[in-house]
Amino acid sequence: MEKDFRPSPNSFKNTFCVFDEMPLDAINHLKIQYNSKSGSTYYYTKSGMFRLSNHWGRLANSKWRLEPLEPETESKFKLGYASWDHFYPDNAIDELYYLEVNFVKKMANYQHKNNPSYNNKAILRTSSDTTKRIKQVRNLLNLTSWAKYFDCDDIDLLRQKIINDLIYTNKTLEEIKKQFS
Repeated sequence: MEKDFRPSPNSFKNTFCVFDEMPLDAINHLKIQYNSKSGSTYYYTKSGMFRLSNHWGRLANSKWRLEPLEPETESKFKLGYASWDHFYPDNAIDELYYLEVNFVKKMANYQHKNNPSYNNKAILRTSSDTTKRIKQVRNLLNLTSWAKYFDCDDIDLLRQKIINDLIYTNKTLEEIKKQFS
């Protein structure tokens, strides 16, 4: 009989991970290996972890995000999968995070510097600095009231220039806006 794979209980403390949403039938052949007090269930394999939960984001001392299926599922409980090599260290001190933006979908997220798609161009920031920047970027993406102070015919182009400066420089938002005034 094959022994169940079980990672060390401390494996997930202070980690960042992006899970990919999976269809629920992906765990049909697996048995629950851990039930959390908050109602999440965990299924471990040798290659990675499945997590079935109705909450994602900050979890105790970790940051776990779910990338949704397209089209998005309507269920409140979502199944996510991440391979073991997608769990990266997290702390409040080191500059571990960078921002990425999808201008078409008007979405911004942060990623870990150990992500294989990191191109070493976006500025790395601490968790706290990343949180501040991402809030600014999301406001620029989703609001238009800020643009009334600019003499601009193309708000989307201006938005893209300001956001790119927020991602690729250490300039403050005020400094960036001044250069476009």
